[in-house]
Amino acid sequence: MSAIAGILADRGFAVSGSDPRDNAVLQDLRGRGVRVFREQSASTIAAIRSGTSHAPVVVVSSAVPESNPELQEARRIGLDIRHRSDLLASLIATQTSIAVAGSHGKTTTSTLLASLLYATDHDPTAVIGGIVPAFGSNGRNGDGQLLVAEADESDGSLVKFEATLGVITNLELDHTDHYPNLDALIATLQRFARGCQNVLANRDCPVLRQHFQAQAWWSVQSCDDVQFAALPLELNGDSTLAAFYENGVQLGTFTLPLPGLHNLSNATAALAACRLQGVAFEVLRQAVESLQAPGRRFDYRGTWRGRQVVDDYAHHPSEVDATLAMARLMVSSGRSPLPASPQRLLAVFQPHRYSRTAEFLDAFAQALSQADAVVLAPLYAAGETPMAGISSAALAAAIQRIRPELQVEVSDSLEELTEAVALHSRAGDLVLAMGAGDVNGLWGRLEQRQPCDPALPLAA
Repeated sequence: MSAIAGILADRGFAVSGSDPRDNAVLQDLRGRGVRVFREQSASTIAAIRSGTSHAPVVVVSSAVPESNPELQEARRIGLDIRHRSDLLASLIATQTSIAVAGSHGKTTTSTLLASLLYATDHDPTAVIGGIVPAFGSNGRNGDGQLLVAEADESDGSLVKFEATLGVITNLELDHTDHYPNLDALIATLQRFARGCQNVLANRDCPVLRQHFQAQAWWSVQSCDDVQFAALPLELNGDSTLAAFYENGVQLGTFTLPLPGLHNLSNATAALAACRLQGVAFEVLRQAVESLQAPGRRFDYRGTWRGRQVVDDYAHHPSEVDATLAMARLMVSSGRSPLPASPQRLLAVFQPHRYSRTAEFLDAFAQALSQADAVVLAPLYAAGETPMAGISSAALAAAIQRIRPELQVEVSDSLEELTEAVALHSRAGDLVLAMGAGDVNGLWGRLEQRQPCDPALPLAA
């Protein structure tokens, strides 16, 4: 929502919005002329209408409930109400556009793509679900001809997008509050693909291979039957050296300053999309070396008493597994992008939604079991009604069925979580906080914590 608001403001529209919180994103929007209300009430609609002779268009996302007083007032007086996806669809339709979809890696891939285009003087417009370090924002009204958009599948609204190029990173069941099964999710992404002029897809994903047709494919496993490939030559805890192939011919090598095979796949998708737009590989090769991940993607927050605290958005088993595997590589290789190479891995995880936790309980447990120690935050409901037998305690029990010797702590509040991390971690630990809820404030809570008993280390 904030990305679209900023772009429309930059294009001369009068934009207003409301948010009870305050943060850097809202401060940025105010600086771009957006009027921000701190209270969400019916009076907000009256205040907006009083400043103009035009009837405002009210834009909502799927996260806005029908009980929202502003939405209720807008409906009462008959204002034009649009879904966020309708505005994004209009933006996508007015420019040469690249829409990035898929279960995992959308934000990172679209961030890397927009960053590469920006670094190679193409200055794209961008609408992305995370902060792009190159812009310092999640949205940009660029002067170039291209638009890069993250196409979220969570509510199915991406079927409205008719992009010049659709990029699909991978596909597996998620958002079980909206999709009853994988077939329903596949059908939605197939509708998205049919609406794009061309499709670039990940050949390494078995679901995409079986159910999708693409004009171009990429892989990080093989050069066979793909138009683009990046094969790893060195996998380190702080970077990846890879050879880039186009139609089976090696164009050269590049060093990606992001570790992990999943990041290599995201970067390969971004490189392939740029090549399809005619950007020279040699120019891209140089630009790759300065790439940065978006905010909340292995985001180093600071060091507290020798513990390096990292925040990550991972909230699906595959994302948790990939993030922990990347962190494990840092421990084992002695190389990392952090100030110091970590000695041990303490996973802090907040389950997100009862429906997702119930569907993937055993898969979450398997992914988390690769840590040296686990601390679980209370489940973040995201508005869902509690489900019997589904909780952080149930996840802890599932983890210990896999690794009985692994010590797992369960917290009933964020305050307890902070204390558990403080008491059961040790200097040299990488404290990796994962989740899509409010666990991302761990670093700040540790900093504000009052001194207490000396830290008690978990068993190695």
